[in-house]
Amino acid sequence: MTNLKLHLDMDASRKDLHKALLDKGFDVTRTPNKEIPEDASDEMQLLWATSHQRIIFTFNIKDYINLSKKHPFHAGILLANQSTTNVSQLIQVLSKIMNETTNEAWIGQVRWIRDWLE
Repeated sequence: MTNLKLHLDMDASRKDLHKALLDKGFDVTRTPNKEIPEDASDEMQLLWATSHQRIIFTFNIKDYINLSKKHPFHAGILLANQSTTNVSQLIQVLSKIMNETTNEAWIGQVRWIRDWLE
């Protein structure tokens, strides 16, 4: 089993969230980076994350649900409603997900962060 690798898409790409997850020792990338420009399309971000075996975390619900249908063998999509979660909740919940799941369990899956909220 492979430890979960995560990518924060442009909508969820907060520097403080990224740094907090890195500081906890998790394998997390974000848009933008040296391979993905800030103006990258959602599709480009999903395909990049999939090619690097990373689930993608986003607040862009509608677009990624549609992309999941177009690209059913993606590495995994984790959705959240931006208005119902703050950064400290995201750090806590994403840490839990990173510790409790593996990349293999996410292939082709679209899941909601609320499933892990307590």
